[in-house]
Amino acid sequence: MPSKPVLVCEYFLGFRMSLNQIQKRLNVSTPGRGLFEITSDVQSWIQASQMTEGLVHLLLRHTSASLLIQENADPDVKVDLERFFKRLCPDGDSIYDHTLEGPDDMPAHVRAALTSVHLSIPFADGRLLLGTWQGIYLWEHRTHPHNRQIVGHLVGD
Repeated sequence: MPSKPVLVCEYFLGFRMSLNQIQKRLNVSTPGRGLFEITSDVQSWIQASQMTEGLVHLLLRHTSASLLIQENADPDVKVDLERFFKRLCPDGDSIYDHTLEGPDDMPAHVRAALTSVHLSIPFADGRLLLGTWQGIYLWEHRTHPHNRQIVGHLVGD
């Protein structure tokens, strides 16, 4: 943790609050299409920062994968999500012109456009404030292995 605050907020009531900021990159290698939970990686980073309260913002630096918060208790949820998106955005559909990188490329872009590539999650007492059955996932939309990078930004104290 930095020795002095990076950001100082002044409120109209006259008191000051100091906030620290930390940025980190998380690399995730995927074996191909699927949902891969990264909750423990994010939680470990927050604990290592020694911040107790704040916000973590995650940005996936890719256009054919996404980030989401989803149920992490029943693995059937991941299967059902894949099945739904397979029906919604089938690989090799003749509607697509963008096919240079393979029949799964344009459907992967559509899947990412329908979901999200960034998340913001509050934390308190050094713990993510996720619901009981919630986890943070990288959702790989391509069928082949890829190396994905997530930029994380912590703001807090």
